[in-house]
Amino acid sequence: MMENRLTVCRDNVPIYDIVLETSFEGLKEEVDKLALKERRICIVTDSNVAPLYLEEVKAILDTCCKYVSVYTFPAGEEHKNLDTVRGLYEHLILEHFDRKDVLAALGGGVVGDLCGFSAATYLRGIDFIQIPTTLLSQVDSSIGGKTGVDFDAYKNMVGAFHMPKLVYSNLATLLTLREEQFSSGMGEVIKHGLIKNKAYYEWMKEHREGILARDLDLCRTMVYESNVIKKNVVELDPTEQGERALLNFGHTLGHAVEKLKDFSMLHGHCVGMGCVAAARISQLRGMISEETVQDIRDTFLSFGLPVATEGLNWQEVLLTTKSDKKMDSGSIKFVLLREAGDAFVDRTVSEEEMKAGFDLITFGGKKEA
Repeated sequence: MMENRLTVCRDNVPIYDIVLETSFEGLKEEVDKLALKERRICIVTDSNVAPLYLEEVKAILDTCCKYVSVYTFPAGEEHKNLDTVRGLYEHLILEHFDRKDVLAALGGGVVGDLCGFSAATYLRGIDFIQIPTTLLSQVDSSIGGKTGVDFDAYKNMVGAFHMPKLVYSNLATLLTLREEQFSSGMGEVIKHGLIKNKAYYEWMKEHREGILARDLDLCRTMVYESNVIKKNVVELDPTEQGERALLNFGHTLGHAVEKLKDFSMLHGHCVGMGCVAAARISQLRGMISEETVQDIRDTFLSFGLPVATEGLNWQEVLLTTKSDKKMDSGSIKFVLLREAGDAFVDRTVSEEEMKAGFDLITFGGKKEA
């Protein structure tokens, strides 16, 4: 029997389960365990997901609680902001939600981040559950309790750590994703292998055709293995004081690209390019070979991710990295590779090294590793 459940703990005490299924049929049983019969649930979703799954999920949750409300906002990273949070607060107040009521995030990373932040801050904190519907949210953003919204185009600058009570992933939702959304999720999947598990990274490459065909058995294995990696890192460092920073591999330059492209590029695509740039820096330090950089670049490319972009100015990129939330006492925390599957945090990456990494992911710079 394939694995379909993980339990995230803190100090060896279970906090919440991650459940992997291929339908929403098991959602009622999992939510019933939370004893919400006398509570209200507000489903938070976006305009892309609502037409696909809202009716089915609402019907299920109607049997689990006394009242289900819905808050839908326009899809897109540009709506992951405090204005949308304000709208959700107003909705909850008018619906008389109290501290024992619950939010349910139905959607991708934008929905999960915004819903989680709202849950963390409404009435000083209420419970929420994650029902992720994209590959990126199923393997990464729904797990670990990092919530946040963008502020004046600075990504996730306003946020909180707030753990969900349940993560329920219906893997069949992957079948409705556009190709670019699936490849965006692969940016985080490949990242997981590169930072923690070389065998997993090699497994992905070996099963590329089946993964791209969205074979659900392969997708279950892939999501499960990524969940194991993220769960283990989060348990060691729940509030990102050390080990958890490894999950930011590719994010330093990736977030800069994402912001300077006005969020026109998907998050996982920007992370993938950031990973390629970080691999280049690792190679310049003599830790990995040119062949390994090329392999990493080719792997992202083979899963449909862009490995270079254009229209970016290096000085603007550098300035943006210095405004990122990953700054530490004036130093940029950069995640590098000793080898594929073995990452570490470094605070000594120079501007010249970052520029060399940037040159590999921008048209006009060197395009081959």
